[in-house]
Amino acid sequence: MTKSKTELKRRALLAVSNYGAHLTLFRNAVSAWAGLNVSDTECLFFLFLQGMATPSELARHTGLTSGATTAMLDRLERAGLIERRPNPKDRRGSLIAPAPTSAEKMAAWFQSARQAQAKLIARYSTSELELIVDVLERFTELWDRERARLQNKAS
Repeated sequence: MTKSKTELKRRALLAVSNYGAHLTLFRNAVSAWAGLNVSDTECLFFLFLQGMATPSELARHTGLTSGATTAMLDRLERAGLIERRPNPKDRRGSLIAPAPTSAEKMAAWFQSARQAQAKLIARYSTSELELIVDVLERFTELWDRERARLQNKAS
């Protein structure tokens, strides 16, 4: 039975919404399993994305106060997941970076999920993968534009 374009669009948008919600639930479960707060793992994901950040940038990203950000960074440093480095642009400040072994530690947390993803993605043809990549990259750009729009409104 052929689905109408309207029905397929509805299902596609619902799938994107469900994907986001379930990814959040999974990341929350990983945080709990690893003995971290959700803010801790969000900070780590942000650092892996950016490479390095100031404590103020991390506070803005996580929505934490400066005191709560300091406590989070202390926990992550004790766990060996981040390093504090001198900030060459502000000698009173510091830069936060993932510790050299943190990628390896976090990779172990997601090993099962990565294996399941590889098995799932292997089912698709090259042309199907090109379409999947296109859609996901475009949604990533869309969310980034929408985030920037909201942040500009708040400023």
